Amino acid sequence: MPAHATPPALTELSGDSLELRVLSGVSKVLVGQREVADLLEQILQVLQQNLLFTQGALCLLQGEDLVIEASYGLSDQEKARGTYRLGEGVTGQVGMTGRSAVLRDTSRNHSFLNRTGALHDNMSESFLCVAIKHSGSVIGTLSLSFPVLSQAILDKLVNLLEIVANILADAVASVREQMVERQQLERENDRMRYELGENTGFANIIGHSSAMRAVYLEMAKVARSSATVLLLGESGTGKELLAQAIHYASDRRDGPFVAVNCAALPEGLIESELFGHEKGAFTGAIKQRIGRFEEASSGTLFLDEIGDIPIQTQVKLLRVLQEKIFERVGSQQPIRTQARIIAATSRNLEKMKDEGSFREDLYYRLAVLPIAVPPLRSRKVDIISLADFFLAKYNRLHHKKVLRLSSPAIDMLMSYHWPGNVRELENMIERAVIMSNSSVINAIDLPASLQTAAATGTESLLPHRHQDSDSQSSMSVLTGAFEAELITAALKRSRGNMSAAARDLNTTLRKLQYRIRRLRIDPKQYR
Repeated sequence: MPAHATPPALTELSGDSLELRVLSGVSKVLVGQREVADLLEQILQVLQQNLLFTQGALCLLQGEDLVIEASYGLSDQEKARGTYRLGEGVTGQVGMTGRSAVLRDTSRNHSFLNRTGALHDNMSESFLCVAIKHSGSVIGTLSLSFPVLSQAILDKLVNLLEIVANILADAVASVREQMVERQQLERENDRMRYELGENTGFANIIGHSSAMRAVYLEMAKVARSSATVLLLGESGTGKELLAQAIHYASDRRDGPFVAVNCAALPEGLIESELFGHEKGAFTGAIKQRIGRFEEASSGTLFLDEIGDIPIQTQVKLLRVLQEKIFERVGSQQPIRTQARIIAATSRNLEKMKDEGSFREDLYYRLAVLPIAVPPLRSRKVDIISLADFFLAKYNRLHHKKVLRLSSPAIDMLMSYHWPGNVRELENMIERAVIMSNSSVINAIDLPASLQTAAATGTESLLPHRHQDSDSQSSMSVLTGAFEAELITAALKRSRGNMSAAARDLNTTLRKLQYRIRRLRIDPKQYR
């Protein structure tokens, strides 16, 4: 079959200009693109804009199969059909041998499978496929289709694609590793969801750290039981969310989940809250009231901060746990409850037991199935996932369009010790979303507590002051990693006026000038 007219762009292959444009475009994508999900698609777009191919596909090796991960010119159905076993068809042969394939006319080559179905009737094309290798092994393939071209043009094209494949190898390996990790996490989550039940609310729990996976496994074990569970962990770690997940994983999922914060109840009202009261039982009891144990009788009662329950109430709570019977305040009529108890505390119950402020028998009754919930500083790998979740949540709530956190902001989150745990992170992200005037949360949008040496555990780069009239300056505790960004932001707001910037930063002009010289910042560029 005679060759079709060569696209004008491809005639430049005789020189270096087209090759340089392709390699320059690919390099810019690799340097500038941070979202791996978009990386491969953008690479194909750069190649298409320069080489004008009709269809293109980037396949990644998954087990023994090459699967199309990114494509150009293929419909979703065609892309879904593009899976090749190693050794199967032209793409499979390239994946197995690592050797490039050049087909000038697909209609004359029986090894070309047209697996995607992109070619119809008696259509012909020229087809190129090169291997993407990393550490000596094939990890994927890059294939392009053109109208039938001359052999000379195809030889030059395949040489160019081999260079592109070499440049892409590290990036493709990174994408492939992230895909494998994502698939492993998805399989783990699927297994957890199966063990925890269909309607667990498990998807609302953010975290794939090893510390949290250990918690999920313990939750899966206790979920089907009716025994009392005790969640131990610092305030703000999400113990109520975990209690809800256990409830919805249990056979009681159709019953109510009733939560009581024992620390928030006045000592004189806690018994009425838990057990209910009769009309006239005490001053202000103008009508009968059903307590939380009755409300939760067919479901789960979550007793948060149970360490704050008074001793006299602990006696009655112990009886309910042992006998499943209680009386309303002002009544002697016994009421039976089938509520399952999940308790939680941020206090050291064992120490309180030893000191006599928490009953020993109640402690052992509660701690049948204890689960320790890790603090956020022990699962820092989850911070970015949590921050992204809260970013999306408060974008919706406050009708904002904040897309991401800047790298310095992420560094600050990862350096902070999080005394308030997940609750503190959520409040911080909500505040940042509200205060941000751009699509990115920068370091300056985060609270000052994250920008101090005391908060981050890092040493201040600013000289220490004596305790004089200037000791109120907040700038003296800035960490070096974020100092430049804060100073730059102040200079932008003051349009390069250093005196105004110093007032903005609550420091002296002399101190600011010193730091600007040290950090090599040019105020003139902000005027």
